[in-house]
Parts: sequence; C-alpha cells; structure tokens
Amino acid sequence: MPTNKGAFKIFTLAGIGVYVHWSWFLVAIYSVQYRTHQYSSMIWNVLEYLSLFAIVLTHEFGHQLSCRSVGGKTHDIVLWPLGGVAYVSPPQRPGAQLWSIAAGPLVNVMLVPILSILASISSHLGWYDSNPNAYDLIHNIWVINLVLLIFNMMPIYPLDGGQILRSLLWFVFGRANSLLAASVIGFIGVVALIGLAIWAQSIWLGIMAAFILMNCWGGLKQARALARVAKLPRREGFACPSCKAAPPLGELWRCGKCGKAFDTFLTQGICPHCGTQFNITQCLDCGTSSPIGEWTARQN
Repeated sequence: MPTNKGAFKIFTLAGIGVYVHWSWFLVAIYSVQYRTHQYSSMIWNVLEYLSLFAIVLTHEFGHQLSCRSVGGKTHDIVLWPLGGVAYVSPPQRPGAQLWSIAAGPLVNVMLVPILSILASISSHLGWYDSNPNAYDLIHNIWVINLVLLIFNMMPIYPLDGGQILRSLLWFVFGRANSLLAASVIGFIGVVALIGLAIWAQSIWLGIMAAFILMNCWGGLKQARALARVAKLPRREGFACPSCKAAPPLGELWRCGKCGKAFDTFLTQGICPHCGTQFNITQCLDCGTSSPIGEWTARQN
C-alpha cells in the first residue's frame, strides 16, 4: 500500500492530511499531453485531470467522514497514480466496516445525477457546436466518474467492492473467514484482470493486477493469523477498549528493544528480559493500540 513516504502534503481539511505521491505528477503530465487531440487547448486537458483529482479526493473523504461517524479513527489520504487510499481505522464490527467502505462509492453514486443534469443542460444549450470543449469536458467527467464507480465496485479485494463483500460475509462467517473468502475471490478476479490487461495490452491494468495480487496475498495471511488467534484461550479481566475482545494467553507480544516474546498482560507491559516498559499494548484481534490501563478500566 502507498504511504506518506515519497509524497507531498498539499493541505489539511477537517484534521485529515492530504498527500500526493511524486509519481502522480509524472502521470498527470503524461495524461495531459496524451489527450491533447481531444481539446483545442491544453487548458481543457488540465481541467479534466483536475476533475479526476477532485472526484478521487471526494471519494476518499467519503471513507474518512463515514469512519468518523461510527466512532473510528481517521488518518491521512494519499493520492497516487492508481487512485487514492484513505487510511481509516473503523471499529472492528461488520456494520461499521461496511459503512466506512460503502460511503466512498456512494459519493460517486451521488455524482451521477449531478453530472447527468450538467451533461443534459450542455446538450440543450447546443454546446456541442457552440462550445465543444466545455461539452466534451462535462461528458468526459461523467464517463470518468461512472468508470471509477464500476471499477471500484468489482468484488475484488481490496477494491471497495471486495471490501464491501467481505463486510457482508463478516455478519455470517466471522472476521477471519470473511477475509479469507474475500481474498480467495480476489485471486480469481486478479486472473481475470491479468487476462484483460493482456487482451487490451494495457500496462496500467497489469500494474493494477499486480497491486491487487499483493493485497490479496496479504489478506490471506492476515486471515490465517486471525484464525489462529481466535482459537487461543483468553485472559479473564481484560478487554480491548476498541473491539472488547479479551486478550489471548501466551507470550505473543515481542519486545521492540531486545526482540524477545513475552505476555504483556502477565507483566503489566514490562519486558521480563530487558526491563523495558511498554505503556501501549496492541490488540491482536483488531490491531488497535491502547494504554494497558484502559484495558483493565473497561472491566471496572
């Protein structure tokens, strides 16, 4: 997944930092120059690419704000050549996960009638003849938004459609099994996407297929790890402040200083090998980190 490394922060909105990866600028320059044949002036190409930027950014803010609405934590947004990534940490509940993911595509759904009305107005005003650049721009933006919506809704993990499928399966099969199923379905989608990339001779589809393949593999490994953790016996008297799960018994936490494993709840966050104190404890079920004192406070 892309990170802030190699990205430039362009602004902050509602406490959410928006970053653009340096490679995005290279693709922007290439895309603007490549489409010069459609418009009479390059300024219209720039406006079209800025519209793509705005649509993707609005989509990612949909994820961020919906995550906040269910009590989750929001982080940064990173835009890169293959799209955008909203770093969110929704509560580990299927409903919260579903809303946090579905709100992104819903932004594109809301844009469809708005852009359709604008396209209809441009046609009735006769812009096809009198102002062809503006006419083409509006219609191209309409197509861009629809293509992004359809592509994102494909049930291929980690695309939004794949994550929505995983959230729906979570209600029935649980957290680990739903991720396992979504990852396996994602592998099937990757095969189809690779075939499409070869048929269309598209380097971008090939890169996207490689990206999805890596994330499916990561999801498969995470699902197996979650399944192993779920089978472990649990320690009484403690509960994760986020997902409310009791921590598993055993030396499952590793000291960041000496590298040795220990049971952080047995030693109250102190490594028995080197004496290092850890005030923050990670939940092995949901992945969130909280002060160890908050785990016990939840039981009082």
